[in-house]
Amino acid sequence: MRRLGLFFATCLLAACQNQSAEQKIASATQEDHGWSNIGYDAKEQRHSPLDQINDNNVDKLGIAWFKDLPDARGQEATPVMVDGKLFITTAWSKVFAYDAKTGKELWSFDPQVSGDKAVDACCDVVNRGLAYSRGRLFFGTLDGRLIALDANTGARLWATQTTDNSKPYTITGAPRVVKNMVIIGNGGAEFGVRGYITAYNIADGTQKWRFYTVPNPEGKADGAASDEIFAKAANKTWGDGEWKESGGGGTVWDSIVYDEELDQLYFGVGNGNPWNHGLRSGGEGDNLFLSSIVAVEPDTGKYLWHYQETPAESWDYTATQSIIIAEIDWPVSKEQPAGEETDEDADTQKNALTKKRKVLFHAPKNGFFFVIDRTNGRLMSAEPFVENINWAEGYDLETGRPIENPAARFYKTGEPFVAIPGALGAHNWHPMSYNSDTGLVYIPAQQVPQGYEVPTSKLDKTRERLGFNVGIGWAIGQLPDDKDVYKAAIAATTGQLVAFDPKKGEVAWSVDYPAAWNGGTMTTAGNLVFQGTSLGLFKAYAADSGDELLSMDVQSGVVAAPATYMIDGEQYVAFLTSKGGAFPLAGGVAGGASRKIPNIPRLIVMKLGGKTTLPPLPEKGEVVWNPPEPTGTPEQVAEGKAVYGRFCMVCHGDSGVGNGFTPDLRISATLDSEEAWASIVTDGALKQHGMVGFSSQLDPAQVESLRHYIIDRSNWTKANVPKITAPVAR
Repeated sequence: MRRLGLFFATCLLAACQNQSAEQKIASATQEDHGWSNIGYDAKEQRHSPLDQINDNNVDKLGIAWFKDLPDARGQEATPVMVDGKLFITTAWSKVFAYDAKTGKELWSFDPQVSGDKAVDACCDVVNRGLAYSRGRLFFGTLDGRLIALDANTGARLWATQTTDNSKPYTITGAPRVVKNMVIIGNGGAEFGVRGYITAYNIADGTQKWRFYTVPNPEGKADGAASDEIFAKAANKTWGDGEWKESGGGGTVWDSIVYDEELDQLYFGVGNGNPWNHGLRSGGEGDNLFLSSIVAVEPDTGKYLWHYQETPAESWDYTATQSIIIAEIDWPVSKEQPAGEETDEDADTQKNALTKKRKVLFHAPKNGFFFVIDRTNGRLMSAEPFVENINWAEGYDLETGRPIENPAARFYKTGEPFVAIPGALGAHNWHPMSYNSDTGLVYIPAQQVPQGYEVPTSKLDKTRERLGFNVGIGWAIGQLPDDKDVYKAAIAATTGQLVAFDPKKGEVAWSVDYPAAWNGGTMTTAGNLVFQGTSLGLFKAYAADSGDELLSMDVQSGVVAAPATYMIDGEQYVAFLTSKGGAFPLAGGVAGGASRKIPNIPRLIVMKLGGKTTLPPLPEKGEVVWNPPEPTGTPEQVAEGKAVYGRFCMVCHGDSGVGNGFTPDLRISATLDSEEAWASIVTDGALKQHGMVGFSSQLDPAQVESLRHYIIDRSNWTKANVPKITAPVAR
């Protein structure tokens, strides 16, 4: 008997030693009630089983503690809590560790990213979080490094440069730990790079495999895991065009998910470069693997399957939004097309109302909610989760392809097209969540239209190292001198919280918001869904009905998703505040009411009965609006507008309006001085703050025309937009 007991003990020990990293993460999450993965667990459903805070008492939620953060830029990370320690990443790729109960800072780590790298970040100097495994933390930096830290001390264990820094690559997304590897992608498609995803050894950061998402422009093999599939099929989906110069895009800048049950790794692929398919690929081919979900073998990176959501994409409709793994009872009436082989015989299917299906949920930028069979990548359902989509009317389930509006292909018609959704998407990076009890997916949705037209000016047609190289004309994206259009742009840009029923393919309930770019969601077993808003409110809704149960003023916009955990019998909810990301940077006047909200970078942790109060806000002051007299010629102002759209709008917003963290150029003190203006725009006097010089792109006359354009915008604003107030920022 003793030998038998020893045998079982030995087997149990071996089983524990062989337990995968993902199983250990899941076990830790259950045992200490933590949040050890940015998506809660490997399925990334962002659903916690905790229910101490519930629909009966969530109105008693208060602040337990908070910590101010150093950089008033976008804060997009979901906190991670393991073993009583709360970890966050912040703007500029910094990492902080706190006692999760008391808020005591344990350590911090600054990777010292150079300020001039900001010009390569399409969508702010953000970071969406870190991965935890076996006492170590892993995160990416804006300048393309993958770094491992000791979770207890913050000491650096190793660092690997994952990108070529001579090119405009960045990392803003979180890595994932899979088995003995750390998986990471990158960004930069708007500027012109070739996308890929890479696996690194968890012990020392050495590369194990790489998968490119776009063919080699020179037609060569890369010695990568993607070589075989490109040689077989994917190369044939690309025509001749600018992609051979730009790299084609296709960056894997956010969602990466490991399916432990099927031992498959899924990742979403971004947009092409240039956006304009007519220029990128001569209007030919689907351009794999742009705007696709791709499945590979995690150990080798070998291709398994893909599903392309937007073939030949031309509107920045990325597929990089959050991917959720689930298993659902799928109505047999919505089964796959007749004639396809199934796991069950016809009689079994005929007599059953539903069938268990292993699925992926995905709600990308293009406005359709996808249910995909994760065993083979086959499309099961594609239904709209927002209204007014005009680029396509739906999807053909047999072919898996969208039924497009021909007018959307602006490069074919030669006519401008105002797309709904636009490039910011019906759903951007903000994480969605899934509650299996309600059967609903909670999506931070929005309406942000955008105009597209072919480039006509030499400036828009020229490819440069700096600025967006997307192959469209930028004039259509800038507002004319019309107060009614100004107001309409604000009114047309709104947000929603959408509770989507994947089985029915329809919205179960929704909440309208007056502004876009609201935070990610989290749901719990307490019948709750949490979300922060761009207007500075932290909200909780009944997950089943959508009834609002909590709305708390947290002083600043919220774009990140919350996490929840329990310590010493108390449940906490943690989230970051701030404004930032692509929409606040580029949205301009369309930002509407959210532009008036303070930008305060902060970690807030709440619990039932929390009594901590936030410090009072400084009073807003009315801006002294005293622009220089306009002296530029109409030709100079027009040239300046073209320069601004091509190089400046992505960071300073339409018409130079600013956003609380990049300056409002209309009130810049340098407008009075041609020399001071040139020292910044040409010479890069503020490059350590992200404002590099454009001497290689713009000649002195263009820089001066740009100044005249901003002076023109400043005078127009003073005459047409009364009572401008300065947003609170630190």
